[in-house]
Amino acid sequence: MSSPKSLHGVNYAPPRSFKTVLKANLKETLFPDDPFYEFKNEKLSKRILKGIQYFVPICQWLPKYKFGLFMYDLLAGITIASLAIPQGISYAKLAELPPIIGLYSSFVPPLIYAIFGSSKHLAVGTVATCSLIIAEAVQHKVKPEDNMELYVGLFYTAALISGLLQTALGVLRLGFLVDFLSHSTITGFMGGTALIICLQQLKGMLGLKHFTSRTDVYHVLRAVIENRKEWTWQCAVVGVIFLAFLQLSRYVRKKKPNLFWVSAISPILVVVVGCLFAYFFNAEKHGIAIVGKLNKGINPSSIHLINFSPEYLPAVVKAGIITAMIAIAEGIAIGRSFAIMDNEQIDGNKEMVAIGLMNIVGSLTSCYLSTGPFSKTAVNYNAGCKSQMSNVVMSLCMLLTLLFLAPLFGYTPLVALAAIIMSAMIGLMDYEKAVHLYKTDKFDFLICMVAFFGVAFISMDMGLILSVGLALIRALLYVARPPTCKLGTITNTAFRDIEQYPGSNETPGMLILKLGSPIYFPNSNYVRERILRWVRDEQSLENSQRNEIEYLLLDFGGVTSIDITGVETLKELRRCLAAKSIKIILINPRLGVMEKLIATKFIDLLGKESVFLTIEEAIENCSFSLNSSSQAKREDLEIA
Repeated sequence: MSSPKSLHGVNYAPPRSFKTVLKANLKETLFPDDPFYEFKNEKLSKRILKGIQYFVPICQWLPKYKFGLFMYDLLAGITIASLAIPQGISYAKLAELPPIIGLYSSFVPPLIYAIFGSSKHLAVGTVATCSLIIAEAVQHKVKPEDNMELYVGLFYTAALISGLLQTALGVLRLGFLVDFLSHSTITGFMGGTALIICLQQLKGMLGLKHFTSRTDVYHVLRAVIENRKEWTWQCAVVGVIFLAFLQLSRYVRKKKPNLFWVSAISPILVVVVGCLFAYFFNAEKHGIAIVGKLNKGINPSSIHLINFSPEYLPAVVKAGIITAMIAIAEGIAIGRSFAIMDNEQIDGNKEMVAIGLMNIVGSLTSCYLSTGPFSKTAVNYNAGCKSQMSNVVMSLCMLLTLLFLAPLFGYTPLVALAAIIMSAMIGLMDYEKAVHLYKTDKFDFLICMVAFFGVAFISMDMGLILSVGLALIRALLYVARPPTCKLGTITNTAFRDIEQYPGSNETPGMLILKLGSPIYFPNSNYVRERILRWVRDEQSLENSQRNEIEYLLLDFGGVTSIDITGVETLKELRRCLAAKSIKIILINPRLGVMEKLIATKFIDLLGKESVFLTIEEAIENCSFSLNSSSQAKREDLEIA
């Protein structure tokens, strides 16, 4: 016979101490991937070495690096550098920064990422979305034409704040916070941002001199129409030619993946051809504006430009927080996507630290916010990169450009940069993904559309807030209205949802329910009411279908935790059902749940004989009681 401590095989061991539970919960929350698994059973010297390699990944891959791999990384690095030059200049102009800052931002950050980054595929650089977000926030306080030095300094300050936040999130292992930016939100946000960035490039495509600083569709289109007298047909013709060439190269890459390099080098070709055109045909006299003078030299220090003045701090903090979350969400998602292709894994928290450190160092060396853009990373991957060395090669290429070639890019027509940005942004509007969301999950599609239209017609930060808010409401609904289902038997040992399997059989005298979430204060009342409704519905059936319930079997296998409110709910449920002569049976309560039920004396109230490991055992035991009860009733009737 089983001892009282293990009646029906159930473990009734005393609850663990608070310290043990807290340690286990913190480990599962902050270290779900168990990053220090390899440190176990190692000598102290080996632990120190592995610790250095863990926190500074270059110490792990560089000693094993072979010259044969360098040839691949050299090709990949040169290829992404050819993309980084036009993108750097273009995105700096998008943010209304001096173009040279775009080149600076592709020199220092890649070096820092190569030291601390764990993804061998991620290629570092500036991105249009974050460029526009910071510009929008900063321009509420200062216009670039009014005080360019202050304007640039606030960009560096926003990058510093982003870097500090990213590093803190990584060090504190709070990477799960990024998960609140759902895939649907990111898809809609990127699409909406791409749309307004494309529309803003009409300024360069049409040669406009006056434009709005607002980012929504209405004000942008209004500015284009109101300034139609400034339209320059020469700019439009050149812009359309460049844009058609860029889109053709993207089409070639899509149809012939092996020709990825055609799409990769097309932006630099546009810049080179544009520079030659502007130089030999004196484009400025024909109304085609150029970038202007670019000075030689590497990044100067920008520490003196960091500005924490209370007048500007709210704007840069807002921009820093929003861009920090977007940058790490984009960088980590892209890094993981390409790692999976090679059956590898990257640590999201380490990536946050790496991205954060490169933005901290970058903000102090005349760079603004950087992350891992998809376009550049895809080119890096397709070019055959084998390690983070490709970022080092790109950085060295940018160094040579800054030292010797920068003045030549001063002849780049602004219309060429506009075409490059438009081509890149068109690829970000993933309408196929939106259609897929509509077909598979209407609520996810709604979240996506809220982000898209919010960004396009209100503002970028408001669109993001509305979409994340809607996604959180959905998550709270899942929490407050957890799934429950009635189980029936398909075979003697298989119990399935009767709604999913209508042909399953019910067990006479018993109602078997499966709970699929924790039971705590937001959902405890719903759980109680839903269970009572199951019982009511079962008892209200026609006589031929009625199941006279004597036992309610609750499968707790999916209940991962329970709080005091949840326990009180179970007590109330027990009293309500006892009044109807229905007894509760618990099946397979999890460790944390069982400890809470023991600590609150609920198990003593319910009785250990009412807790079982499996549904089969519970049914067998309850069936025996039902048969005994039925036989006793028949004997009483015979005596009467």
